[in-house]
Amino acid sequence: MARSPLSLAALATVAIPRLDVVDARAARPSGGDVDSAVVIDAAGRRWVVRAPRSSAAGAALEAEVALLSRLMEHVDADRLPFDVPRPVGFAPLPEGGRAVVHPQLKGRPLALELLGPGPGLAAQVGRAIGALHELPEQTVEDAGLPVYEAEAYRQRRLSEVDEAARTGYVPAGLLRRWERALEDVALWRFRPTVVHGDLSSEQVLCSREAPTGILGWSEAKVADPADDLAWLLVAAPQEAVDPIVEAYTLRRTETSDRHLVERAMLAGELALARWLLHGVRNDSAEVVDDATAMLVELDEQTSAEEAPVVTAPGFASAGFSSAGSSLEEDAAAADEPGPPSGSGPSHDPAPDGPEPDDSTPEGSAPEGSAPEGSAPEALSPGDSLGEPQPRS
Repeated sequence: MARSPLSLAALATVAIPRLDVVDARAARPSGGDVDSAVVIDAAGRRWVVRAPRSSAAGAALEAEVALLSRLMEHVDADRLPFDVPRPVGFAPLPEGGRAVVHPQLKGRPLALELLGPGPGLAAQVGRAIGALHELPEQTVEDAGLPVYEAEAYRQRRLSEVDEAARTGYVPAGLLRRWERALEDVALWRFRPTVVHGDLSSEQVLCSREAPTGILGWSEAKVADPADDLAWLLVAAPQEAVDPIVEAYTLRRTETSDRHLVERAMLAGELALARWLLHGVRNDSAEVVDDATAMLVELDEQTSAEEAPVVTAPGFASAGFSSAGSSLEEDAAAADEPGPPSGSGPSHDPAPDGPEPDDSTPEGSAPEGSAPEGSAPEALSPGDSLGEPQPRS
């Protein structure tokens, strides 16, 4: 049973002694058996409380906390141009595990329509992702999160397409298209990097000029850097794509990945296959119908084209996000994908920004956001798709 905001506020007072809570707001359900809420203290400070409902969720949350401690070191050393959640208190749960509390990060969810040409916010977002991909692999390895070789990752994609094909809902043209891309080994000669694994407009918080924080690190891993660019290259305005890619490339020391953009766009297409599999596994006719319609649309869009990858339909106004944003999928096979949202929850404002709308605390969906169950989410290794073994 989900915990109420008042129950989570009580846990916050255990985690942070003498915390004087005056309000507690429900946050948008994050999925993955994790409850979350925003509590406000007497000084007006906002705190995020997260509590797992299962042992698998608890283990995943602990891994995320371990990663955050390492990421904070990189932030404080100016290796990352954005902040991350900083856990400051924990509360034991009767059933085992513990809740975690951290200050709410400043900034507002990235509004993709504000990205444009030139050296503005789009370039700063690209630079921030590039900085993340420059972190040492040990950052993820020390937290016990997965590390994948390029070939293992390609095999995972193949397994996903094979499972989608067995449903009978994927048009034959799309299957051939995906199989050609996945069998082109040259496309998959990349150096794995630290990746966030679940970037979306809701996870990237910004001021007017630059990213201020990134949330939702539960799916971090060492894997394909293209995954972290897919949501942007698919959903951002066309005039913002070049500044994003250019700034990203300039920030990276690895410049030999000639197929990075192609794989990112392919990831956008394969997200539809994963959404379909989510509906099939959960016997959701609504999700299956939604995914099937988008797959047919994509097939029609690409049938007369020879390019290996194009923008997938259904993502024009939203980034990909996972319902398991509080869980590492590899630690919980039950974690299933959730809908993306083109606009995210309100957060504490940046120093030069307006006051937040109290009606939409962190994790809540503002009016006009995509309804739950309406679209697919980003790819990441973790569902039961013939999981390759992470390298040691």
